[in-house]
Amino acid sequence: MPLMLTALWEYRQFILSSVAREFQGRYRASVLGAFWAVAQPLTLMIIYTVIFGQLMQAGLPGHEQAHFAFSIYLCAGVVFWGFHAEILTRMASVFVDQANLMKKTAFPRVCLPAIVVGSALVNLAIIFVLYALFLALIGHWPGFAIIFVVPLLLLQALLSMGIGLLLGTLNVFFRDVSQFAGVLLQFWFWLTPIVYTSQIVPERFLSWLLMNPMQPIIAAYQTIFLDHAIPQFSTLAAPALVALVFISAGTWVFWRHANELVDEL
Repeated sequence: MPLMLTALWEYRQFILSSVAREFQGRYRASVLGAFWAVAQPLTLMIIYTVIFGQLMQAGLPGHEQAHFAFSIYLCAGVVFWGFHAEILTRMASVFVDQANLMKKTAFPRVCLPAIVVGSALVNLAIIFVLYALFLALIGHWPGFAIIFVVPLLLLQALLSMGIGLLLGTLNVFFRDVSQFAGVLLQFWFWLTPIVYTSQIVPERFLSWLLMNPMQPIIAAYQTIFLDHAIPQFSTLAAPALVALVFISAGTWVFWRHANELVDEL
């Protein structure tokens, strides 16, 4: 781990420039340019707000009188789940996708996962600003509680990076891993209370729900933005332990096979 952090620090300019170049390259040939970075998340938020929050008139226990309660709850989950899903999806194939760069350029391979996380953070920042504007416009700004998004995001990033680094390394040797990651994310999304609440889950399945490390993380975000309250950090002990296990396992597998990656590509 110290070697990895040292490499990331020494190549920080390479990582930052790669993130910026990737963002610019994504919209360089389009007429509206970077507007599309805003258009897609804005469209999603409008769809979720209108369909789930208004047309379906979905309610939340204890928030029946709040007009946009379900929209706030839903968007809080979707915004931060998107960050998790983007990291896992891209990191699962990052070494295979960047095979030509790895063969032509000498740099620490750990920079590639860092670039993925950096790009995901940029995309998250864009959609989060839109979500924050939505909260401000409807008069539901979370106030002081919003600062607790930072430690939550750090925990979530560690969990996503750990799993992603493990999947990305294994995918070099077993190309089915990236396909598996896509299927896993679909099941994982619907096993996480985002478009439904944990209150509707039958009691016999609650123990399985609690085994999902993303469940308390997403619930903590929803607590901040819906209830304007500080999340119960005791509920995050299990996800923190899982994140530690995966970041350790992912780092160990990566360093063990780092010298073999180019040969297998």
